[in-house]
Amino acid sequence: MARKSRKIPVEDTPQSVCGPYKAALYIRLSVEDKHTGSISIETQQMILNSFLERTPDIVLYDTYIDNGATGTNFDRPGFQRMLSDIEAGKVNCVIVKDLSRLGRNTIDTGYYIEQYFREHHVRFISVNESFDTSDPESSAGIYLPLRNMINEAYALDIGRKIKAQQRQAMKDGKFVGARAPYGYKKAQNDCHQLIVDPDAAQVVRQMFQWASEGAGLNTIARRLNEAGCQTPSHYKRDSGIITHDKLVGNGDWQTRSVAKILHSPIYTGDLVQGCTKTVDHRQVQANPNDWIVVQGTHEAIVSHEQYEAVQILLAEAAQSSREKKIDAYSANPLKGKVFCGCCGGHLHRRRNSRKTTADVYMYYCLTKSRVNRSACPGVLIFEEKLLSMLLDVLLEAMEAILGQYALLLEDDSALDLKKAGLKDELTRCNSDLKRSRDIVGGLYENLVKGIISNSEYLEMRSTYGAKVARLEVEQQRLEKELRTLEMQVTNYSRLAKDAAEVKANRQLTVELLNRLVERVDIWPDKHIQVKFLFESEFAQCSEVLKP
Repeated sequence: MARKSRKIPVEDTPQSVCGPYKAALYIRLSVEDKHTGSISIETQQMILNSFLERTPDIVLYDTYIDNGATGTNFDRPGFQRMLSDIEAGKVNCVIVKDLSRLGRNTIDTGYYIEQYFREHHVRFISVNESFDTSDPESSAGIYLPLRNMINEAYALDIGRKIKAQQRQAMKDGKFVGARAPYGYKKAQNDCHQLIVDPDAAQVVRQMFQWASEGAGLNTIARRLNEAGCQTPSHYKRDSGIITHDKLVGNGDWQTRSVAKILHSPIYTGDLVQGCTKTVDHRQVQANPNDWIVVQGTHEAIVSHEQYEAVQILLAEAAQSSREKKIDAYSANPLKGKVFCGCCGGHLHRRRNSRKTTADVYMYYCLTKSRVNRSACPGVLIFEEKLLSMLLDVLLEAMEAILGQYALLLEDDSALDLKKAGLKDELTRCNSDLKRSRDIVGGLYENLVKGIISNSEYLEMRSTYGAKVARLEVEQQRLEKELRTLEMQVTNYSRLAKDAAEVKANRQLTVELLNRLVERVDIWPDKHIQVKFLFESEFAQCSEVLKP
């Protein structure tokens, strides 16, 4: 996902922030750095913490870490989170071990140090280079552009060397992927050598056997689910190869997973690598002429003959599907909102063509036919019937909510009194917050002047710092409640208008459904349960108006 540009030209502003500074410790470790102990995450953390101990005017706000992130761009989760905290006023000092940890891109690194941090009144410190933007006499600033250029040149050189080494390894018949494909595992003494995983390989052989007998992708996926075979991601998680939950699916075989395995020539004992390349930090397909193919690099799971036969059958099925003439469907008025009440899956919309009358649409659950016959009893309902039922349920719910709104809003004086009370509380909170921040800002100056001792400084900084944090939370709560109350009249008027439109036309447009309906669950007996968006809005209003 592309990073939203933060490069908004602002008039140059000198950095004049009173201590204590609220610091962000930024730590980055790239892939090529992971084998270098001298710049490990732990080492960087130790250096930065040691610096903080020697600098009493700087207090730690948070530590931001990007592990395995390149320094040539700034689309890093930790760095972006730090920028968000800077713009929210939570951080006014950034500390890194050295300039290369911030980045190895000359233009962007220079922009953040020389413009972005300055515009946001953020002090920047690089410990190893003794560079500090709050020190106008710092000589390190003279060499800053040169250091950034050296860092960028280093990153580009390392990147070229790694890519060259990888391509040579591919040409030598070595597997360079992060994880072995399903059906194989890496040899214990050589991570570039694939060996057969007996359990998973048996599943792969069965898939190719079914495919060679004419079974389609959907049939194979359903058979695997019914047989209780683990999906590749779940199998690797249980084997300890995958540890992150986001890399694991829902546990059901899908047609795309089956197709990926059946189309892969790796199961014939051949390695085909270099099929993708990185362009502007995105993976794109490489030209087939640039693929690196090395035959007989590892033990085969299926024969070349069976593999080729399966490819012919898959190509014929794909061609037949493309040749089918399919008229365009009408717009789905409930797209993404209809679910099976039994298994929780999305209901699929299908059209039944009629020769003498208009086509009819229906919603039905795919779980029984595509996942497992015993996983769900199945749901089927015609669209016209569903919209009619939904219309009645919607009108009843809107009438009920409008009545409750009317009761809440009929006493204008109570509503105005509540708003006035919230505004008074917010004014007092803002005043206390400003006073506490001013006290925190002046503590370091009092310490330097000898008005308070070091122990008194630390104690008062802790006390008032906690008070500032507590008041900030209270400020956000009051502002949210005030916004909620001010929105209620608008919400009531809009809902009343929608109710009048539905009553008059007895029709549910896509716009109305998107504005009013969040989710519809349907059961085999055609019973429906609807979750409306306006119900949560009313709940917020009534919560705020509670005495």
